[in-house]
Amino acid sequence: MTTLLVALGSFVGFIVAYHTYGRWLARKIFALDANAVVPSEELRDDCDFVPTRKEVIFGHHFTSIAGTGPIVGPAIAVFWGWLPALLWVILGSIFIGAVHDFGALVVSLRNRGQTVGEVAGRLISPRARVLFLLILFFALTIVLAIFGLVIAIIFNIYPESVLSVWMAMPVAVVVGFWVFRGGGGLLWPSILALLVLYAAVIIGVYFLPIAWPTDIWPDVWALRQLKNANVGWTVVLMAYCFIASVLPVWVLLQPRDFVNSHQLMVALVLLVAGLGVAGLTGRASLTESTPAMIQELPANTPPIFPFLFITIACGACSGFHCLVSSGTTSKQIANEQDAQYVAYGSMLLEGALAVLVILACTAGVGMGKFEKNAAGVYAPALTASGEILTGRDAWTTRYSAQGDWKNFKLAQTVGAFVEGGANFLTALGMPLALAVGIIATLVACFAATTLDTATRLQRYVVQELASTFRLRFLTNKYAATGVAVGCGFFVAMMPDSEGELGAGGAILWPLFGATNQLLAGLALMVTVFYLWRRSKPVLFVLLPMLLMLTMPLLALFWQMFHPGGWLFRDEPNYLLLGFGVVIIGLQVWMVIEGLIVWRKSKGVLEESLPPLTPQPAAEAAGGRSC
Repeated sequence: MTTLLVALGSFVGFIVAYHTYGRWLARKIFALDANAVVPSEELRDDCDFVPTRKEVIFGHHFTSIAGTGPIVGPAIAVFWGWLPALLWVILGSIFIGAVHDFGALVVSLRNRGQTVGEVAGRLISPRARVLFLLILFFALTIVLAIFGLVIAIIFNIYPESVLSVWMAMPVAVVVGFWVFRGGGGLLWPSILALLVLYAAVIIGVYFLPIAWPTDIWPDVWALRQLKNANVGWTVVLMAYCFIASVLPVWVLLQPRDFVNSHQLMVALVLLVAGLGVAGLTGRASLTESTPAMIQELPANTPPIFPFLFITIACGACSGFHCLVSSGTTSKQIANEQDAQYVAYGSMLLEGALAVLVILACTAGVGMGKFEKNAAGVYAPALTASGEILTGRDAWTTRYSAQGDWKNFKLAQTVGAFVEGGANFLTALGMPLALAVGIIATLVACFAATTLDTATRLQRYVVQELASTFRLRFLTNKYAATGVAVGCGFFVAMMPDSEGELGAGGAILWPLFGATNQLLAGLALMVTVFYLWRRSKPVLFVLLPMLLMLTMPLLALFWQMFHPGGWLFRDEPNYLLLGFGVVIIGLQVWMVIEGLIVWRKSKGVLEESLPPLTPQPAAEAAGGRSC
């Protein structure tokens, strides 16, 4: 019953927060205006700037921000116990994450859809703009490498998820042309797309699981690397990202996210229903499966303070969200008053997803461990006495690190959510194999939507940097996208200690959380300056900003300099150390830029944007034409 009460209490808290704190932000602080001219109309080019119904843009925004972050982060954080993870998700998403996302969207909406990096140049200083853009470039390169790895891992472990993920692409294109070009409604395309995608899940589970072919590649060095499934899937994913990010948003990005959002919503509803049944029947027990606080931790486990705050990013607060808010969503909002629904609402829904993940990785895992048998069929794991492995024993087995935190791998965290979530679905009477397929597809779809959105955002960043440094050839969207994809692919392909390609995402994973949260702190800093220059209250943003700047900084220093850290290992990791030093340096420099202008900026509006010239909107937006 505790499992069900925790879920219900969290969901009610999010609903209350939306209608109280969210409404206060929308009306009193940001004063959203239904009559304001929005960038999607002012700079409309039907490529990046496209006025969009709020239901569609909500689908894009939610599926883009809710990648694997709210799954992997909480799945790791319960290593310290379920209570601190739960508290950080609930309080963080309401008072920090949703404020961060909402603020970034509003600031961008009122600056012609510019990213927070561009706006920083006028709110703080021109140098701050360049610093922010450089931080964005590093952060998005890491995101592309890591999310590519996560999807490859999911495809490798759960080949039954592959068909449905790729089927979403042609279905989305059909929906995009039907709605945007044909002027059709959304209801029937949504229903038909949902039926097609879930039919693909069933086919993938029972008839057509798609595993990467490892034995067809000739013995030529470049092609021989494709025997590694992680490398192969990453090549395919990066090629897809290039295509998806140069197409007009209405062709693939918007409809794919809209269609995926329905598929994901159905999966989440099933999760909630399964959790409810399992909680009421006593099959799922939060308190019996996992301690609220775990006292004895494996060797090399980082301290809960500050690492809890960077381990759970998406789901509580994530710097990547400011890129989605100001990079794509602000260019599609059709009415300024939709900002609360899209940004604040999406973040709270992501918080609810993180709560489900926490419960799945604790009470759900405790319902019983399962594994594939020799025939490739999922079956319950048994104890030595022949009983099904459940409760604390099942959770401990899943989260065993063999005495050392370093042995706890990314695949285990993804597997924990798939296992726990599938157990919840079996409480509804669903076959275990189908339940695994639905949850694995849920994870892969979330990751895929984030991956190509991140590529489009990186393209914008490259174009902005190219304009700054007068590299005119990189302002072309194809060249900029090539740089974005190329850098992400290069980092993803970095070899491991044994020379095996495709380990870049795993190598850079320790940097991801800290970099992401530093970015959140800097985005909150931009919102603080926006309000400060308008003599608005800032304390409610200033405190989250300080937390998001301090926690990842402490975490980076710990990872660098503690005994056994990147610098003091038997073989120092100079790559991670170098990335960490550069990111810290850029952050500190930007904070100094802010301190220099802080006192003299209160009540002083920033320089206005220049008036639009009578050229095509696409050129006015920096050459982003279709």
